[in-house]
Amino acid sequence: MVTFHRFAVFRLKKFRALLIGLSIVLGIAIVTPGQTTSIDSKVLHVLNRMSYGIRPGDLDRMTRLGIDRYIQQQLNPSSESPELTQQIDQLTTLQKTPVELYQWHRQFNPRSQQGDPQANQLQQRNIRRQILEEAIQARLLRAVNSDRQLQEQMVDFWFNHFNVFSGKGLTRLWVGAYENTAIRPHALGRFRDLLEATARHPAMLYYLDNWQNTNPDSPGVRGRFKGLNENYARELMELHTIGVNGGYTQQDVVTLARIFTGWGLSHSRPGSDPSGFVFDENRHDFSDKTFLGQSIKGSGIKEGQQALDILAKHPSTARQISFKLAQYFVSDQPPQALVDRLSQRFLATDGNIRSVLETLFKSSEFWDSQSFDRKFKTPYQYVVSAMRATGTEVTDVRRIQATLEQLGMPIYGCQTPEGYKNTEAAWLNPDAMTRRLSFATAFSRGQFLRQQDKVQSASSSAIQVSRNNPIDANQLMKTLGDRFSDQTRSAIAQSPPNLRSALVLGSPEFMRR
Repeated sequence: MVTFHRFAVFRLKKFRALLIGLSIVLGIAIVTPGQTTSIDSKVLHVLNRMSYGIRPGDLDRMTRLGIDRYIQQQLNPSSESPELTQQIDQLTTLQKTPVELYQWHRQFNPRSQQGDPQANQLQQRNIRRQILEEAIQARLLRAVNSDRQLQEQMVDFWFNHFNVFSGKGLTRLWVGAYENTAIRPHALGRFRDLLEATARHPAMLYYLDNWQNTNPDSPGVRGRFKGLNENYARELMELHTIGVNGGYTQQDVVTLARIFTGWGLSHSRPGSDPSGFVFDENRHDFSDKTFLGQSIKGSGIKEGQQALDILAKHPSTARQISFKLAQYFVSDQPPQALVDRLSQRFLATDGNIRSVLETLFKSSEFWDSQSFDRKFKTPYQYVVSAMRATGTEVTDVRRIQATLEQLGMPIYGCQTPEGYKNTEAAWLNPDAMTRRLSFATAFSRGQFLRQQDKVQSASSSAIQVSRNNPIDANQLMKTLGDRFSDQTRSAIAQSPPNLRSALVLGSPEFMRR
């Protein structure tokens, strides 16, 4: 298998003028596992796995606090800082309910009799842009600045697990609300609560078409409500719960789709539930059913809740969730013994996510030094960790999102329901490394943010933007614990001063966590 370093060098010749220093470093800085400085490797391991990366001062704070107390603080986070809370509160679209967001957007319908059609179309486009940009800004503000780092990682983990794509129609209006009301409150709570919150949210209902799911023999058949739609039922079992090999059949898919008939959207009805969810009895199949071998009596919305109970308690669900958590926090191919223990904990605690994570963080597999610095960062983790390591503020959201698009991982931009992968095989390739190294060079030179006074959003508020000062390489290395191989440190020392911080951010060590 071609190594990381050969991958990185493979395409850099085309960018010699920009990245010659980077290609030299990556050509010679072969990382030897376990080759680190005197900083406690366990401290670095915890900060790199349980947070989005080390910030200036984190190592000193961790030394004073201690590893065990840090882990407990992350598992049981306190309230958010007032400064960050104030920043989030200024994002006005995040304060709106799904119904309010829809009605705000709908009032500028270009096909209505009121207003100029072109002006209304432009206003709708601006509204959609503002909603998405503020959702992205909130995500980045929290990922970069929050002390509740495990909470933020789990929000990203669960959003990815229950993925919705912001580019699909009305989902763009609701993606921020989906994260804040369906994902965030349950990120460290009970899996069963998370399961139902996502099932009922308009973003998921729309993305996987369950809002159209209708009993073909019901009085509610009309227009788009023509019959069964199996999309959500299939993904609920294949991706969200028991897994493709979890033991279900095509008949179970059909039955589950029938169970969820009538689960729909209430956004356009007078007096609508602010959540945007409605159960339409006229479209539901009230017949008795057998799902995964268990009888479910025709009883309306309770059938869906019973089906979610069955799925949440299923041993295959415990195995799938445990595998994904172990893969995220331990290794791309986690030990089966660890997955088994996490599965047992999941079942014993009725899907208590915090308890499962506590078991994981106490496991010998998590603390095995052979897994330290082995997880390859996704593009999102890489960009956020660079911002945290350099103390960069979240300012130009459009530029950050554009960078993530270039790296193949825009926030809320995964089109398929399985979400983004978090394994090395998905992200380690020549083109991706070229793009990361180009980002590292521009970022380290203070060229990452556009030099302008402000970016005006669709609302009256503005996102303040300023050009970063060039990053000091020595300070950056100190922040990161100087956890570099002798080869990397030597190459950095021999490079021109204006390339050194780029070499740090583009080093093999910084690409991993």
